Amino acid sequence: MSKVDLSVNLAGMTMKNPVVVASGTFGFGREFGQFYDISELGGISVKGLTLNPREGNPPPRIAETPMGILNSVGLQNPGVEGFIEKELPELKKHDLRIIANISGNTPEEYGIMCERLSEAGVDMIEVNISCPNVKAGGLQYGVVPEMAAEVAREAKNHSSVPVMVKLSPNVTSVVDIAKAVVDAGADALSLINTVRGMRIDVNTRRPVLRMNTGGLSGPAVLPIAVRMVWEVAQAVDVPILGLGGISTGEDAAQIMLAGATAVAVGTACFVDPYAPIKVRDGLEEIAQRQGLSSVTQLTGAVQPW
Repeated sequence: MSKVDLSVNLAGMTMKNPVVVASGTFGFGREFGQFYDISELGGISVKGLTLNPREGNPPPRIAETPMGILNSVGLQNPGVEGFIEKELPELKKHDLRIIANISGNTPEEYGIMCERLSEAGVDMIEVNISCPNVKAGGLQYGVVPEMAAEVAREAKNHSSVPVMVKLSPNVTSVVDIAKAVVDAGADALSLINTVRGMRIDVNTRRPVLRMNTGGLSGPAVLPIAVRMVWEVAQAVDVPILGLGGISTGEDAAQIMLAGATAVAVGTACFVDPYAPIKVRDGLEEIAQRQGLSSVTQLTGAVQPW
């Protein structure tokens, strides 16, 4: 039996182990529940929710790349009320933390969703700020510190559970955005979201995605994620959920050493549904090999040259 304590505390939310599944890669857990008991996970960040149901973008909306995938799914989801009515009761049957990922068009929408989801009993809310502000001509909330802070403040004012803000890597300074949302009250940060990319079919001369560009995820973005987590961890004093390209225990250990308290596995789930479990076991093995009593001893323990 392992002597390594795998439990972690993410902004007051305790988890039996530090492995979460990333939003948009695990649905609401139903399909993966056919392979194993999802209670083995530390938590699930559910499919991104919007105030009202969305059909998402027209296909093709997912394309492979040599080291990952591009996606422009467009937040297809049943809406907050549909989630609360049909999906949340099933998730509550499992012993894991439920993180509701939300996207809005205005700060007011974020506030409404936070209030409803808090009342419904989720454990944490993950605020996706990589969304267009309809009042600012479609400019993403996550690229301007003041706009990011406005959303974080509205979310905190309407939530009775911890609020975690998900940061975009498609910015000039991720540290500036991180500082802004923490100053506005964010309890935790998750990073990174997908990196904007594009592929073109040389025969048709058309982009392979119907929306032309999409978000790149998978192993290719791991070094970007590790670097950004490291930079942000040195600049703010809130826990970080690190994600981006994690598919092994070693990947997870890297991002924890950079400063993350917990990790999220995403694209790897498409390749191997057991990936989150393997990441958990890999982390435990590394901690044992290094003689650690707790996996938390990895967090921020990098020794820069």
